[in-house]
Amino acid sequence: MPSPAHRRAPRVALLIETTRTYTRELLAGVRSYVAAHGPWSTYLELRALDSSPPTWLKDWDGDGILTRTFSAETSRLVAATGLPAVELRSTHFAGSRPFVGCDNEDIGRMVAEHFYERGFRHFAAYSQRNEQFFVERVTNFKKVVRAYGHRCHELPENHPERAPDWEQSQARLIQWIAQLPKPVGIFASTDQLGVRLLEACQTAGVAVPEEVAVVGAENEETLCSFTTPPLSSVRFDGHAVGFAAAALAGGAMIVVSTAFGLALSNTLLAAASALLQAMVFTWLANSVTERRRTAALSLSLFPLYAGAVVGPLISSGATLIGTPRAGDALALTPVFLGSVLLLTLGLLAVRRLPAGERDAR
Repeated sequence: MPSPAHRRAPRVALLIETTRTYTRELLAGVRSYVAAHGPWSTYLELRALDSSPPTWLKDWDGDGILTRTFSAETSRLVAATGLPAVELRSTHFAGSRPFVGCDNEDIGRMVAEHFYERGFRHFAAYSQRNEQFFVERVTNFKKVVRAYGHRCHELPENHPERAPDWEQSQARLIQWIAQLPKPVGIFASTDQLGVRLLEACQTAGVAVPEEVAVVGAENEETLCSFTTPPLSSVRFDGHAVGFAAAALAGGAMIVVSTAFGLALSNTLLAAASALLQAMVFTWLANSVTERRRTAALSLSLFPLYAGAVVGPLISSGATLIGTPRAGDALALTPVFLGSVLLLTLGLLAVRRLPAGERDAR
């Protein structure tokens, strides 16, 4: 017996970096979803933060996209496909695409509570402001610190990705750390900034974590393990985010893929109802009186109207139940049978009417 697996697998583009711990966990989450609910045919290439926009999307014959968008051009390319797409980086370039990601405000709260529970009463943040989610992390960190009744010192970094002059950058950090009250808990809005802080502490001979405790964010394993001591960091649940994003994309592709099926099933329903209608009209014209014909015409029109309204409702309901492709075919059956039943009732009602004069032949 043919298996549903013979259907063409949805083609999904994964525009996700492969160079970072978090994004590799995202991909693992997507893979878990596909293993449980697939198969998918996935397009995945090696990508980094500075990878070129995917111009190949213009000619790509796909069904859905999972993307971490870094530029307006990439956002336009994704939107131009008209395909269901889910954003996994931020809402900045997401447009109308749904976003699935981490709660950055919650990250700031967690770090503030971590320091406070360990006895720190002096707080600081080494921040960057080039992305809204970085701002949200530090903003909520400072908000929680103020709620504890304490002040939060902040040093914004103007070159968060690459320091143009490493020695000058380190000298600036060393001077800032020296001015902070001790012991102090410092929240670095990314692991890259956390690494810079720990290097500055090591150079200046500042004891970590006795005088300065540092917590980063994103838990980039390569960066965190190379510092002395290793950098503590907030780990994002990339696997859960990837799984949830894949589930959202899968649901969106199902809705789109069933649109043709729904249209086809409803067209077939209308055709079947029209055929039955023609049969009834022919029978009425040749077999019954004028009085019976008028009553029967009113009754026999009802199935066609009912099918036109109930058909889409039942088809859509079957789509939402969880087996949408099978739902296309299943939706036709009850509506068609309902039309037949209504026609039958109409004919029986006609037979029960009092006999009148026959049409002249």
